[in-house]
Amino acid sequence: MELLKVLGLFVLTAVAEIIGCYLPYLWLKRDYSAWLLLPAAVSLALFVWLLTMHPQAAGRVYAAYGGVYVATALVWLWVIDSSRPILTDALGAGVCLLGMLIIIFGSRYG
Repeated sequence: MELLKVLGLFVLTAVAEIIGCYLPYLWLKRDYSAWLLLPAAVSLALFVWLLTMHPQAAGRVYAAYGGVYVATALVWLWVIDSSRPILTDALGAGVCLLGMLIIIFGSRYG
């Protein structure tokens, strides 16, 4: 159950970060309204706050979070950008998620 809680928090954190970066991208590259910068800033503040909710050392959290971020970004690519990930994307995300699991569970025994 704890793994699902950590994973869910990481996914929520990744979505907040991606939104916080995607909205300025829409403004800069696709000529959307500059008003998108306001929800982008809120989303990035939420991202930072969510990272503080993990009980482990910050560096370990950031390292483990990176694996979930990669997988979440590929889901974003598929759902939002309508570009289906390819086999190597899935393999890379799997390796990243395996690394996340090693970091999270390894910290219990190290």
